[in-house]
Amino acid sequence: MSLEIKYEQDVVHTRQRARQIAALLGFDGQDQTRIATAVSEIARNAYQYGGGGRAEFRVALTAPGALEIRIEDDGPGIGRLQEILDGRYQSHTGMGMGLIGARRLMDRCEIQTAPRAGVKVAMEKRLPANAPAVTAQTLREISEDLGRLSPATPFDEVRRQNQELLLAMEQLRDREAQLLRLNAELDDTDKGIMQLNAELEDKAESLQTASELKSAFLSNVTHEFRTPVGSILGLSQFLLDRMDGDLTPEQEKQVLFIRKSAQTLMEMVNDLLDLAKIESGKTEVTPTIFTVADLFAALRGMFRPLVAPGGVALVFEDQPECPNLHSDEGKISQILRNLISNALKFTERGEVRVRCDIDSNGALAFTVTDTGVGIAPEDQDRVFEEFSQIEGSLQRKVKGTGLGLPLSRKLARLLGGDVTLQSQPGIGSTFTATIPRTYSERS
Repeated sequence: MSLEIKYEQDVVHTRQRARQIAALLGFDGQDQTRIATAVSEIARNAYQYGGGGRAEFRVALTAPGALEIRIEDDGPGIGRLQEILDGRYQSHTGMGMGLIGARRLMDRCEIQTAPRAGVKVAMEKRLPANAPAVTAQTLREISEDLGRLSPATPFDEVRRQNQELLLAMEQLRDREAQLLRLNAELDDTDKGIMQLNAELEDKAESLQTASELKSAFLSNVTHEFRTPVGSILGLSQFLLDRMDGDLTPEQEKQVLFIRKSAQTLMEMVNDLLDLAKIESGKTEVTPTIFTVADLFAALRGMFRPLVAPGGVALVFEDQPECPNLHSDEGKISQILRNLISNALKFTERGEVRVRCDIDSNGALAFTVTDTGVGIAPEDQDRVFEEFSQIEGSLQRKVKGTGLGLPLSRKLARLLGGDVTLQSQPGIGSTFTATIPRTYSERS
């Protein structure tokens, strides 16, 4: 469809036709208003600055389809186009916003101009995705419908435009109300977040203080325990060595019970001291270069008196392929001592096997595998909690402090590794201490 723009009422007629075409093509009310407004602005520019022009409406049938509008005039052209599009120019007859508004309202808007060559404006609005497909037959039907529609008077068009403005104002008021509600909700949310952050900071400070108090308490109490426990160990050994006379078999038995209880208490005191040092960040790591063979030899000699002939076998596998370590040998030995002692306690028959492998990341994986009672899946996290004890017939016979495994994991993590567990009840357990070959101090 082509329309001539010679008189002012032609601007109104072009706007009307733009809205009618948009409605017949399936555009919603808002898009109809956008298209009609953009066409009206460009048509008015053609009439006012170009002395008249032509408007042409086309529909592109190729996917995705679009309404194409071309308005051109033969006027003097636009000399300061870029300033107008940048919003830096204000004409003496208006705000100079017609071109800017049209570009914002349409999906595409291209402007061609030259001195004394007029202005050509090509605009495009993509067809709605939910509208029926447009075919040549559809366009013929639209043309027939447009022919039957009677043109509106300028008064009718102004009234229609006022209605659109009122509707737009109502929509703006609704959006403003929604924004106010949203801002109020955001303010409430911000206040809630600020309050929550304050509470979290208070709780973090409280937890930090509690942790420091706990570490200080454990350090002070265990230090106080060491002296009397050490005295009990010394006196019991003094009696067992018959330094103050001979003992009856019953007396020797009772002194041995006392000494064993004191040794257990001393182990717990030492573990508590180590845990307190780790939690307070006061544990020092002293890396040295040593071999796995030397480490296993020392552990083998340490546990030899504790393994009864004909009982549970303690096997250290030779690991000639394992490279040297540059880490804290004492802490790695402490980790393995705890794991081996734990395995021997809860294994009645079979063996406890200790080996070393290189994992996929190049770290050394020390595994302690036993054929003991095993640990149920629901209890496998609990064994790494301080003072945690798993109920069972063998556990009731062999009491522990519940500190060995938590201490081993914390020591391994201090060295940059970890301790993990795989176990099946009735089959046995495998504890794996993964230790980096070279200790690197964390910042």
